[in-house]
Amino acid sequence: MSGPDLPFWQQRFDTGQLTWDRGAPSPQLAVWLGDGSLVPGRIAVPGCGSGHEVVPLARNGFSVTAIDYAPGAVSLTQARLAAAGLVAEVVQADVLAWEPEAPLDAIYEQTCLCALHPDHWVAYAARLHAWLRPGGTLALLAMQALREGAGQGLVEGPPYHVDMNALRAVLPADRWAWPRPPYRRVPHPANGWAELAIVLTRR
Repeated sequence: MSGPDLPFWQQRFDTGQLTWDRGAPSPQLAVWLGDGSLVPGRIAVPGCGSGHEVVPLARNGFSVTAIDYAPGAVSLTQARLAAAGLVAEVVQADVLAWEPEAPLDAIYEQTCLCALHPDHWVAYAARLHAWLRPGGTLALLAMQALREGAGQGLVEGPPYHVDMNALRAVLPADRWAWPRPPYRRVPHPANGWAELAIVLTRR
């Protein structure tokens, strides 16, 4: 398997080396909840990490399935839910193999695509499409983490830079309805990076 493996991610949680972790939900989640881009229903949060977004989704009436590869992430998310007195399904699984019991209404995708080596993006995009019902919502935050090595063809991460041309290739318009750019740029506290907020609809 190309890119980080399970021991890599578990070590990050064991040692607290969570440089990508804001310590709070992304401010974009509140925007999407407020403007109706995300409405209560069956939603998955792949690569849920510490579970910051899982809690407000559960609090706002969503039926949430949080998925992560690392046991450390699952434990943190479960603890965060318990502290808030909330319930959600938390699953330790490989997102390239996991399947929902029934089609989802929405997916909140913030930290999973950029954590997967680009070798796996096509397969992951196919999973996202398969998980959702027709007309379902993919609320996506595309990590902008361009490094100097990109000019020499280096693939560096995680997080991996989510180039817009690559994103359009793995989430093509014949399978997804794309909004017109420009897209809102959401600052990320780590290393001056940012994310592009994009809401797609599954065809």
